[in-house]
Formats: sequence, C-alpha cells, structure tokens
Amino acid sequence: MEIGIGIPNSVRGTTGPQLLEWARRAEAAGFSTLGTIGRVAYPSYEELTVLAAAGAVTERIGLMTNILVAPTRSTAELAKQAASVHELTGGRLTLGVAAGGRADDFALTGREFEGRGRRFDEQLAELRRAFAGEPLADGSAPVVPDGARPVPIMIGGSSDAALRRTLEFGVGWTAGGAPPQAAAPFVERVRAAWRDAGREGSPRFVALNYFSLGDTEQQSRGYLHDYYGFLGPEFAEMVASGAHRSSGEIRDVVAAFAEAGFDELILDPTIGDPAQVDLLAEAALR
Repeated sequence: MEIGIGIPNSVRGTTGPQLLEWARRAEAAGFSTLGTIGRVAYPSYEELTVLAAAGAVTERIGLMTNILVAPTRSTAELAKQAASVHELTGGRLTLGVAAGGRADDFALTGREFEGRGRRFDEQLAELRRAFAGEPLADGSAPVVPDGARPVPIMIGGSSDAALRRTLEFGVGWTAGGAPPQAAAPFVERVRAAWRDAGREGSPRFVALNYFSLGDTEQQSRGYLHDYYGFLGPEFAEMVASGAHRSSGEIRDVVAAFAEAGFDELILDPTIGDPAQVDLLAEAALR
C-alpha cells in the first residue's frame, strides 16, 4: 500500500511558503501523493490553486483533491481548472469529488443545497464530456485545452448513490476520515459491484486519516474542533480523538488499511509546520 500525505491547506495559520516547503519535503521523503481537503466556508487555501503551486516545486509526487465539493462550482470552471492543473503538472492530478454536506458552502457560492445530489450526477457526466474534449453546450467550444488528458476521478461518500457514481464515473472510491474497520465493508461492496457491472480492471481505493506528531496534541485538537465544529461538539471530539499521534498508532493504522484492501492511505495533517513531514516519514516510511 502506498502512503501519501495531506498538505495543510485548511490548517489555519499555515503560510504560502510553508505549503511550498511542505510539498518539497513530501516529495523528497518519498510520499506517494499530496492530498488536499476543501470547504468554501472556511479560511483555507483553495485546493486546485495549492496543487498547481505544489506541482510547480515538485516533479514526481501525485496530487489529489480529497475531497473537493464539486457542486459548489460550475462544471465548466471545474473542468478547466482541473485539466489545467493536470497538464501543468505532467498528468499528476486525481480529482477526488463528492456532493458535500455543508449548506453554507453552497450559500456562499450562490448554489442550491437541496438537490445537490442530482446536480452532482449531472456534473459528473458533464465532466466526462469536458475531459473528452467535447463542448458542454450546443454552439460552444470545448473548455479544456486542446489535447488535454482526461483527469481521473475518485468518488467520495458512503451512500448507495456514491457506489453508483463510483461504478459509472470513477476510477475508484475514497474514504474520508473513517477508521479502517468502518471503511472496509464499503470496499467489499465496491469490488463486488465493479465485478458484477463488468468493468475492466480493479477499482482504486484511497483513505484519509488525520495525524500530528511531537508535542502538538493540544494544537491538533483545537484545529479539528474548529474545522468540524459545525457538526456539533460530540462529533468534533470523535474526530479529534481519532487522529493518530504516535509512531505506533501510525504504523498500526497503515497495517489496518492495507489489510482492509486499500491501495493508498493519505495521512492528513492537523499542524502546518513542515517539520511534520519529516516526523511522519520517519514513522510511516522508514
């Protein structure tokens, strides 16, 4: 199983130079992927902008939005942004997307929260056409650069709709923040449905879990309580308590996700200091 690392685009107080240094260190350490998380209604760095910048200071490491709330954007804009990052970085982007669950993200972008699932289905079909170089409206030109490669899509969520979207539009499924024992049953559902649908090859499975290392627990908990506070204090505490904060915990969760059949685990930071990259490399890659 590959080990990726998140980039702290949503950790408050992280600076632009820190994000670039983080990307350089992540590639030098040997991580497989740099991942982002994303919301609109939070003082974070925009995901595709961060990955474009990270791609400019690296050469090999994969780049993934994990996840981006697609229905808060127009399909034309998202297709153009994603295809641009993919081409500028030599085909390193994977677009992890989901329908989203925060009404304020939609309100701030002037889009309807209700009906987002239906709109997401339409959007995934439109993204496929856009990445194939087809126009999105009669009489219009294609929106992605000529000759641009299709951007692979990973689907987030754990509903029946997420399963259907994975089969129809995705190269695989991404599990957002769940422990391995909770995510494993959905992996088996996707595998069985993929086989029954006659899709070639195997679906890809990626998971995200949070971490912090060193004397950082208080700061790490504060960030997670802030980021997930909209779901209530009990849920935020569950997320904060679930972050991995020792080398032993990280080794254990890596082994558990590998056992559950995942292809990659992206360990997402809760501290913006690039020294966290080196600490995680020592714990997870050595």
